[in-house]
Amino acid sequence: MDATTGTTNRSWVEKSLGPFADVRGGEAGTALLLMLDVFLLFTAYYLIKPVREAFILQGGSTEIFGWTVGKAEIKSYASAGMAFLLLFVVPFYGRLASAVARQRLISFVTLFFMSNLVVFFLLSQAKVGTGTAIAFFVWVGIFNNLVVAQFWSFANDIYLPDQGKRLFPLVGFGASSGAVGGSWIAGQLIKLGVSNMLLIGGAVLGLTIVLTNVVHRREIARRAVREAARAAEAEKPLGREGGFKLVVGTRYLLFIALLVLLANIVNTTGEFLLSRKVVETAGQIVASGTAGGLSEGQFIGAFFARYYLWVNILTAVLQLFIVSRLLKYFGVRVALMVLPLVALGGYTFLAFGAALGVVRSVKIFENASDYSIQNTTKHALFLPTSREAKYKAKAAIDTFFVRTGDFASALLVFIGTRLAFTTERFALVNVLLTLGWIGLAIAVVRLHRQMTAEAS
Repeated sequence: MDATTGTTNRSWVEKSLGPFADVRGGEAGTALLLMLDVFLLFTAYYLIKPVREAFILQGGSTEIFGWTVGKAEIKSYASAGMAFLLLFVVPFYGRLASAVARQRLISFVTLFFMSNLVVFFLLSQAKVGTGTAIAFFVWVGIFNNLVVAQFWSFANDIYLPDQGKRLFPLVGFGASSGAVGGSWIAGQLIKLGVSNMLLIGGAVLGLTIVLTNVVHRREIARRAVREAARAAEAEKPLGREGGFKLVVGTRYLLFIALLVLLANIVNTTGEFLLSRKVVETAGQIVASGTAGGLSEGQFIGAFFARYYLWVNILTAVLQLFIVSRLLKYFGVRVALMVLPLVALGGYTFLAFGAALGVVRSVKIFENASDYSIQNTTKHALFLPTSREAKYKAKAAIDTFFVRTGDFASALLVFIGTRLAFTTERFALVNVLLTLGWIGLAIAVVRLHRQMTAEAS
């Protein structure tokens, strides 16, 4: 049905998108523009991400306050800095959202991050010291979570609940393909210089501002007749409640926040298990002379290159062919249970034995399910919420609670390594955490059912 005229006529574009999503009359234009928008957003991120790794890992180790600390350890513990800074960033973002209309909010925040990229580029022309590397690592973590959360807040605001459930899988494919495309482009352009990638990423990021404003104006014009009140509402700044207050004061939002927190602890701890297994196996293979002439570093790099390739390929397949059908035939509430059940089965399997190939397979399926099914479903949970929740509470959840999950995982790793936990013991801890995650998912499902019943 056309969102403006109420007709059921579909163009050839909408018919051609039928195998991937239930696109109805008049919906293809905005959906494809949003898909391109998030494609460029993830392309920019994956252009910037290799620069972050190059800055933070070069040099092997450094001395901080008299302690020699490995660069990989700095990466793990930098999440604490992200969580701390987000205690200030999230309230500021909420106040900004209360002061300006949505398209000005998105444009201002994106321009701010673009200007930051220029600053880091200029700093890198002098020398990338430890301080600059840590600052950039923390900045990238905040940038990635905030701009992606902001995009999905905008998409939630654009679509009604039924539209979002049908069209989010198609829009989400832009993120999956942007991750693949951005990684490939970064590999081709890295010869231009590591620091130059910051300026290229900033230029791509600027294109998202143009697309956001095009979508905003398109939707305002389309709703001018049939949904005049909703169109006028989109032009208004939000209320004065802050993101943290909304989360704590609303049980539905609080449970989503805790679910995201617990899910991230499980996933990040799983990433640690994979990294540890890779390092152990690489040392053994190189020492035995069966690495085919590769050094330990080359073996690790080649492993992760293949690993990320398979994660991104499976993510794209799930996003394009599975997510839309899962949401259409089973709904948000069933889709929300998929990832924790995948994680429960995977880590239970690891608890009984954890060869590198097994850990790798578990993480490929877990991450691909996370980036496709879970990611789209998580965004759809906000469709029946208020505009304040879509922008402010969602920003708090997708930034602070995600990064707090990273910090909690780092703390778990620190304690576990001091207690000489094996990979199997860490996997068992993840099994227990996943059981709590499933309990929270059931609670969110019940509250979501209540909210959608009230909204209908």
